[in-house]
Amino acid sequence: MSTRPRTLLTLEGYAVEGGYDVAGGPATCYAPTIALGRQLGPGASDELWRDYEAVIDLAASVGLEGLRVTLEWARLAPRRGYLDEEAARRYDAMLAHARARGLWVSVVLVDAVWPAWAGPEAWLLPWVGPVFRAHAQWCLERFDGVVDAVLPFSQPDALVDLGYRRAQAPPWRARAAADAVHARANLAELDAFVRALAPEKMVATHRSLELDVEPEQLTTARRESSLDELHVRSLVRGAGPTAARAGLFARHEGYWRVRAADELLLALR
Repeated sequence: MSTRPRTLLTLEGYAVEGGYDVAGGPATCYAPTIALGRQLGPGASDELWRDYEAVIDLAASVGLEGLRVTLEWARLAPRRGYLDEEAARRYDAMLAHARARGLWVSVVLVDAVWPAWAGPEAWLLPWVGPVFRAHAQWCLERFDGVVDAVLPFSQPDALVDLGYRRAQAPPWRARAAADAVHARANLAELDAFVRALAPEKMVATHRSLELDVEPEQLTTARRESSLDELHVRSLVRGAGPTAARAGLFARHEGYWRVRAADELLLALR
């Protein structure tokens, strides 16, 4: 293991790509509450679905080490039983571009959202497990040549805590302790299944850190030799219910620019 973890800036597709939970776009587990007006969706967001390369080029130009990218399940499988090859080719091109620019590429299969067709209680439904297993196997085979590392779930504990204990995310339930335990067990089983498919590419240990920390905190976290990867949220802040608190880059008058202090940027290199 390296003496320090790889430091990767994250790109959460749902928050940054644009087009989710709008008419004609991929629908996620947030679609019902967004449709009811209970919260704002990501909308057009930063439109990175068509502009990923510009951000990747900027990341490489400022000396960043790599990216952690979410391959959004809802984008790749907008309907049950259908895999969108056009979306897969877009992810493939973006990931290949990042590797060509010398960036380490780590991907996540599920970050904070999943397809609407899986239902708000996805991680409790018996039929979802086999469907996710098939999807994960397809992803590992389809993107094998353009990814360096894979993480099945970026934040399984948060998925359960926010959804079944704090009612802050789908399925919007509070103090559902028994179901929380069951959902977490199901996620752990799915995680283990995916890891067994390609153990050489799996991220064993990781930690997430928000971008809006003091540079000293980031420097300390980068010394945690027990970690494989340190995920810093986020390269681009994004929009909607899963947006990061801060972003390293922002678009201004049509151009992508660094928006963080020099001290923080130096700590990320």
